Amino acid sequence: MIHSMFIVNKVGDVFMEKHWKSVIPKTICDYFFEAKRVANTNEDVPPVISCPHHYLINIYRNGLFFIAVVTNEVPPLLVIELLHRVMDIIKDYFGAVNEGVIKEQFVIVYELLDEILDNGFPLVTETNILKELIKPPNILRSLQDVMLNTSSSVAGALPAGQLSNVPWRTAGVKYANNEAYFDCIEEIDAIIDKSGGLVTCEVQGYIDCLVKLSGMPDLTMNFVNPRLLDDVSFHPCVRFKRWESEKVLSFVPPDGAFRLVSYHISAQNNIQVPIYAKHNIVYRDGSSGRFDVSLGHKNTAGKTIEKAVLETTFPKSVLSISLTPSQGRYTFDPTTKIMVWDVGEMEPACIPTLKGSIALASGAEVPEQTPSLNLRFQMSGYTASGVRVQRVDCYGEKYKPFKGVKYMTKAGRFQVRT
Repeated sequence: MIHSMFIVNKVGDVFMEKHWKSVIPKTICDYFFEAKRVANTNEDVPPVISCPHHYLINIYRNGLFFIAVVTNEVPPLLVIELLHRVMDIIKDYFGAVNEGVIKEQFVIVYELLDEILDNGFPLVTETNILKELIKPPNILRSLQDVMLNTSSSVAGALPAGQLSNVPWRTAGVKYANNEAYFDCIEEIDAIIDKSGGLVTCEVQGYIDCLVKLSGMPDLTMNFVNPRLLDDVSFHPCVRFKRWESEKVLSFVPPDGAFRLVSYHISAQNNIQVPIYAKHNIVYRDGSSGRFDVSLGHKNTAGKTIEKAVLETTFPKSVLSISLTPSQGRYTFDPTTKIMVWDVGEMEPACIPTLKGSIALASGAEVPEQTPSLNLRFQMSGYTASGVRVQRVDCYGEKYKPFKGVKYMTKAGRFQVRT
């Protein structure tokens, strides 16, 4: 499946490589660098790049490119999902994923890659099982390695879960307080036209879990409106046949943090966009213009919009702007022409505004198009699709655990055309 993997930083240096089957020289990355040069931004690099004898499948996160080299045709989404899983595991182990962390923990990262993939095929991808195989770094273990002159963190025995029918769960788990927390998070990708109508609108949702339950609990999760869930992807612990027949999630959960389900909703009539933007951006002859934007709530049921940020890129002919925000503050970079308005919290009755003048270069042509507005925000206790968890039940154990469900909606790629 995967022959080799390369990690490239933001300046284009291949600072780590790992090979499973045969050693492929890193010059293969030249095809990737050529595609990167043609792309406008790092996010626009094609995820699958065809070479004469190989395919390069890559992801971009946290300023790093993870590039997998394959020689045969494989499902590209499988490789992409595996690369994201590798990054999630590294983040869980070390708290962050960046060039400095990976270089500092080279030995453990290589050991993890040896356990995650066997001969290039996925083997162990559950963090709680990996932590039994390869102990996470800490100060005491580092001192022990120095004193005993050891450099490997690999355990001498297989985890008990590897030999059971539930390979994703650690055996013999015990907690004084049995708790299970579920975070239902949705990201809205939307394009809104000048009149406020939806051009496109999609929701990418997922349910992240933190389970600290003793023994071998068997959980079920019921939804108020399960028919809303479309294009669903489950953790291996979910019993798929029961979901197909009853639309109930039934599973024996892994220990600790994991993603239970991810879903995609593209039906615009089922999505409630929680924010709107009214705008009036005009350029006049005589090297001047006017900028007037206001934000407001829409279909939020009295919820507060948090961390609202508006970003826009002005034309190159704009020299400076002089704006007055009714809330928050704004910054303008005269080099990149990017204006960022940090609005902050928006109460339901609040309508923040940003008004002022635009100064154009003398003799410059009046821009034909006005800049689009990119919005970022999040809302707690709200889901744009209306997906809600009805109840969570625990079977197979005598205790009654504490269960909590939280909801959050945030903006993905959210653009308002002007």
